[in-house]
Parts: sequence; structure tokens; C-alpha cells
Amino acid sequence: TAKELETETGGTCLAVQCDVRHYDQVEAMLQEVLKTYGKVDVLLNNAAGNFISPTERLSANAFDTVLDIVLKGSKNCTLAFGKHWIDTKQTTSTILNIVTTYAFTGSAYVVPSAAAKAGVLAMTRSLAVEWAKYGIRTNAIAPGPFPTKGAWDRLLPGDLAEKFDMSKKVPLKRVGNHQELANLAAYLVSDFSAYINGEVIVIDGGEWLKGAGEFNILEAIQEELWDQLEMMIKAKKNN
Repeated sequence: TAKELETETGGTCLAVQCDVRHYDQVEAMLQEVLKTYGKVDVLLNNAAGNFISPTERLSANAFDTVLDIVLKGSKNCTLAFGKHWIDTKQTTSTILNIVTTYAFTGSAYVVPSAAAKAGVLAMTRSLAVEWAKYGIRTNAIAPGPFPTKGAWDRLLPGDLAEKFDMSKKVPLKRVGNHQELANLAAYLVSDFSAYINGEVIVIDGGEWLKGAGEFNILEAIQEELWDQLEMMIKAKKNN
């Protein structure tokens, strides 16, 4: 991925293995970045995990897995980078968190993700006020459906993606283009958005206005199909 990015952009990409659930690994990642580049200007919290499932079918460990990656992981990175910026008196730094539209509406069948993303959104707004005095801006993006092969093959395996066509819920009648999401992210971490702080920008073609809860349509899935879905997801995960 790093080589592909370098080829496409002509820039330099440093890939560092890190499990964001562990603060010591996040600290090590930060030190590696500083050793290579001397400073860091932007933190983008994008690591996530999710299960589509009736909540009563989830184990406590499955629930914790999502919370640990999404909420704890974002907290670990935010705390490590924020402390560094404050200690070194770096005057212009930016945190951008990727949340979701159901962070503020909630959504059935993705309760751990909804709870974790809501926590990240609260952290975004809180630190926007608290850390502004240090020159740290904190914002978030709430995307609607932007399908990726890896994530969506696991969330909606087999022909489920066709049965539950997310584009039908979007007033613009299409899912998002990743370049559109990249353009918004680039704007929010750039000097062009220097007066934007504590905001969550929705980019979903009007989906959440049409109907809150991105996965609420899964109410139509029958109990027997959940069993099949669970087996398909496990098989996909083991491949």
C-alpha cells in the first residue's frame, strides 16, 4: 500500500505496524514518525471494526473488540499526539476523526460501533474547546455509505449487498466516491479550513436526513438468514 501511494502521489509514505488498542504501540509509532520526519502536523483517526448482528447474538468480547479499536484506539492516538503537541508547544496541529452518521442517530444491528463512534464524536467536540488554546483543531467527518471491498464483503457477504442496496436509501441515488471523501478530508486538515473547529461534516448524499440509522433496514432479515449470515462472515474472516 505504501509503495502504491508513493507511486500515485510522488510523495514519501512511512508504514508503521501498530495496534491502536495498545498505548505503548501508539507511542512507538509516534516516535518512529518523529524520527523520520522531525514533526507531525495531522492525526487522522480512521481505524475501525464492526459487526452487523443482532446485539443479543454478540459476546461481551465481540462488543469490546469494536469499542477497543474505535473508541480506545482513537483515544490512545489523540492522547499521545496531543500530549506531544502540547509539550513541544507546536502551534498549529489538526485532529480529524472519521465517525459515521449513526454516531448521532444510533443504529440497530451495529450497536457497538454506534456507541464507540458516538464516544469519538463527543471527544471531538470536547477537545475542540479544551485544546484550541494550544493551536489544536479537532473536527470529524461522518460518511454515509462508501463501500470498500474488504469492509463490505465482511459486513454484507454473498448477495446481501445486492438485496440491501445502500444507494436506494440515498436521495442522490448513489453511494459515495472515495475521491469525494478524500477531498473533504484534505480540506479539513488544510489551512483553508483554519476557522473550522469542533464540527462534524456529513457526506452522505442526504441519506441520514432521509432515514436515521444506516442499518435499520436489516429488520427485514429473518432469524434463519442471520444464522447463514453469521456463517458466511466467519468463513470470510478465516480466508
